[in-house]
Amino acid sequence: MPVVTISGTTGSGAREVGPLAAKILGIDYVDQQILVDAARRLGVSAEALAERDERCVGFRERLASMLRTFLERSAMTGVGDPMVGIRGLEVLLARSYGEVGAEVDSSAQELDDARYIETVSTIISELGQRGDIVILGRGGQMILKELPIALRVLMQAPLELRIRWVAERDKLSVEEAGKRVHELDSGRAAFYRKFFKVDMGDPSLYDLVIDTARLSYTAAAEIVASAARAKEGQASR
Repeated sequence: MPVVTISGTTGSGAREVGPLAAKILGIDYVDQQILVDAARRLGVSAEALAERDERCVGFRERLASMLRTFLERSAMTGVGDPMVGIRGLEVLLARSYGEVGAEVDSSAQELDDARYIETVSTIISELGQRGDIVILGRGGQMILKELPIALRVLMQAPLELRIRWVAERDKLSVEEAGKRVHELDSGRAAFYRKFFKVDMGDPSLYDLVIDTARLSYTAAAEIVASAARAKEGQASR
């Protein structure tokens, strides 16, 4: 039951390598958008989902079921905020690094931040305990740092190369891509400083650091998969 967390700066290839590694390992993959989609599914009947998406019997429906259980448990035990509700959970999970990493300027924002990190930590912890998962971002490497089986991976590449890749991927000018990379990197860095008091780029936080300037995404994914299997075997001894 491999567990992999993948982190990386904007344009480093983390979001491309994650799904590839999951496919090689034959396990599930989750990122922010998949979590948001799963939260959105909570307000839709199973019948409607089946009509709209034949994959609803797969991982995304299981994830939606897990989120539903999380909300129900929160309401019963008082853990978290039962007032979050279905729509609130969707909005909460959709918050960007920049939004949640911003400095606190009110007690309301402080409460929102506490609600956010508690919710995300609970969800990622449960995903990690269930296993067979590749998790992209959202502080997974910190939340699961005590899980012996978890392989924590950092993807990195030189800034100039990342800007060029983002420009090509998102069809932006180099100047526009540079601004986007700077904004997203800054938001991500602020998120980790605020909630975990760490520098996300610190290699000591990871089991494996990959420079995608030197490897293709496929090669990087194969390395991640191999390391995940090795970590799983080591943890089971």
